[in-house]
Amino acid sequence: MKTLLKTSILTLALIAIVSCKEKQTVEINTPEEVKAAKKKTADIADQGFIDGMTGKVWHNYLEIKMALVRDDAEKARSISEDMAASFGEERMEMKNLAQDMANTEDIETLRELFAQFTEKAGPMFEEALSEGTIYKKFCPMAFNNEGAYWYADVKEITNPYFGDKMLKCGSVKKTINK
Repeated sequence: MKTLLKTSILTLALIAIVSCKEKQTVEINTPEEVKAAKKKTADIADQGFIDGMTGKVWHNYLEIKMALVRDDAEKARSISEDMAASFGEERMEMKNLAQDMANTEDIETLRELFAQFTEKAGPMFEEALSEGTIYKKFCPMAFNNEGAYWYADVKEITNPYFGDKMLKCGSVKKTINK
């Protein structure tokens, strides 16, 4: 019985070794190659904030912004619901705006509420940033040429107020570094 057990274990081990034998390669990059690749890569999610609540709201804000860029009202609503839950009593105005976004089905109304939320949350993002870079951007044509701001984690313009219609409309108005 012991011999049969040992043979079975050895057979299974041999099968495992043979079946897992895949050719693996390792690429070694020089420091210069790493630096060059880093310059070509967007600095996504390199922001840190002095408190967890602001970090979570920032993450949700970026997701809502991208959903609006893609004209995805349902995704923006869903994320807004999560974001509203992040706020305590001390930030009721932002909590209410986030909840209003979660309760709205019209994408244009969502965009208007997002602009209002940006006005309220922008100073919080700027003051609470502890590391990294965020960008304050402006679209002069939003809302019948009244214009509107938004924040982003990368310099590239992706306009949440027009989606595919005017994806690149806007400019960076302020770069905040910590």
